[in-house]
Amino acid sequence: MEIREFEIKDLLLIKPNRFQDDRGYFMESFQEKRYAELITSPFVQDNVSLSKKGVLRGLHLQRPPRAQGKLVQVLRGSVMDVAVDLRKHSPSYGKHICVELSQANGLQFYIPPGFAHGFQALEDDTIFTYKCTDYYSAMDELTIRWNDPQLAIEWPITPAMTSSKDDLGLFFNEINSPF
Repeated sequence: MEIREFEIKDLLLIKPNRFQDDRGYFMESFQEKRYAELITSPFVQDNVSLSKKGVLRGLHLQRPPRAQGKLVQVLRGSVMDVAVDLRKHSPSYGKHICVELSQANGLQFYIPPGFAHGFQALEDDTIFTYKCTDYYSAMDELTIRWNDPQLAIEWPITPAMTSSKDDLGLFFNEINSPF
């Protein structure tokens, strides 16, 4: 597999080996031993979402002690995926990275604890999956507004289809980052 690092430290773009022929393809999407070389925390929960084109989910994170790292990928369709650095002492605090993940490119994106995460579906019936390094905890969840002007994320589809929870999230300058 190929690994790409970003200017924001600890984010990883992973391209698993894909074996393709006229029948389709085979891809090993996770193998504990191989991924343990990249990601030190074990995965404990898998999640899957189905979204219509334009659906935007995020920006979400969990505070310590239930902070989650996420390994995300698209099984069908495509998304623009976003990670926002919330680590106070990071030189990239408040900055974000956007990547396109799709069934066609087969890429995975690892987002460690200390980042808010969100994505927007670029196609109907997009299936998005993510492995998490800790269990979901509603008490530790934090939502940052997806359209926060300070973050200035350029979402590709407007208007976005969002939930009231995401529309009522905190502004970036209102959070006291726990990381």
